[in-house]
Formats: sequence, C-alpha cells, structure tokens
Amino acid sequence: MTRARSGNDSADLTLDALRRGGLVADDVRIHPDTLEHQATVAEAHSNPQLAANLRRAAELTSLPDEEVLAIYEALRPRRSTRGELDALAESLESRGLTINAALLREAAAVYSRRGMLR
Repeated sequence: MTRARSGNDSADLTLDALRRGGLVADDVRIHPDTLEHQATVAEAHSNPQLAANLRRAAELTSLPDEEVLAIYEALRPRRSTRGELDALAESLESRGLTINAALLREAAAVYSRRGMLR
C-alpha cells in the first residue's frame, strides 16, 4: 500500500475527495515509508546512489518545508561557514536525521578543502 504523509491510502486520494473538501495538504505529500520502499527497490536494481537519496528524502519528510529549503540554501557553495554547517548537522542529528547530518558534515569537509565556505 502506498500512503500519503497523512497516513491515508493513496487509492483514497481522488478528485471526488478533493471536490468534497476531504483532502489536506499532507494527503499530497509522500510518506517516509514509501520513500524507504523505493530505496529498497533502487538497491535491488543496483542503484545505491538513488537509494541513498531516497533515504535522505525520507528523513526530511519530518521537517517543515521552510527548514528543508533553509538546509538546501545552506548547502549551496559559499553560503555557510564551517561552524554553521556543523551546527546544522548537530541539530539534525539530535532529531534523529542522521543520514542528512552525515551529508552536511561531508559537505562541510569538502567545502573546506575546496575553499567553498563563506
């Protein structure tokens, strides 16, 4: 079963439900379990990079959109200091987003070596 972030079965997300006003914003957002399933399929088809991206996305579903966009902005070259990226990684890790925290730490190290920090 494919579920929306709201927990509703995707089969119940119909135009009729929309017309009746029976849908909420989380009905059109993907559920982390769906992303994990897609990651498993990607791994089974020898695509570990896609699987890793899907798992990072699954973690990010717990965050509000504004915070996801702030992380994206922080990861752009020359937008953050090493300390800012490290603090953001700590914040994510403290909330259980360990895969994304590791990505931020890796980016901080690479940006530091390549002179891409602010």
